[in-house]
Amino acid sequence: MQHTLRISEIFYSLQGETRTSGLPTVFVRLTGCPLRCQYCDTAYAFHSGEVIPLDVIVARIAAYHPRYVCVTGGEPVAQPNCIPLLERLCDAGYEVSLETSGALDISMTDVWVSRVVDLKTPDSAEMARNRYENIGHLTQNDQVKFVLCSREDYDWAVSKLIEYRLDARAGEVLFSPSHGQLNARTLADWIVSDNLPVRLQLQLHKILWNDAPGH
Repeated sequence: MQHTLRISEIFYSLQGETRTSGLPTVFVRLTGCPLRCQYCDTAYAFHSGEVIPLDVIVARIAAYHPRYVCVTGGEPVAQPNCIPLLERLCDAGYEVSLETSGALDISMTDVWVSRVVDLKTPDSAEMARNRYENIGHLTQNDQVKFVLCSREDYDWAVSKLIEYRLDARAGEVLFSPSHGQLNARTLADWIVSDNLPVRLQLQLHKILWNDAPGH
């Protein structure tokens, strides 16, 4: 039986976030998410989408001749066939990243995948969904992301950074201001003042294209 996934969109653009920010990347956005973060900017991916066989998905990706592929959502891990897709992309020689809310088990993903794992802050409205067991699976190939809405979120994120020694567990710890809720310069000043071992992350796609679909 052919494996399929429900796909919201497949497109080629610049990566707007993470350690490969600015690099041309194919994005595979899977439909569906069990979370409802108050700042979500991809609510259009909660429903609908097209059911596509994995062979077709891989062929569409290959047509762009990319180096980098990002599997995102929604919450991609909510669809079990996300795991074999990741394996096939790694076997094809792409540099693959997975953007996940961190609410579901990441342990089954291919070792070559760079997992970008969100830790949901108090102001996200989904902090209770954090699956802290995932932290034990992190490697230097992975990235941990905090989307921050306030000073309270920042202080909470710093406490988790210290408690779990995230800068030692993961290759990158990313602090990102929630668009329209926390001023990026303010966050930058806090990071510098506290001399944190984290990277300030701005959403390049919003700066360039105002978060238009397909970018």
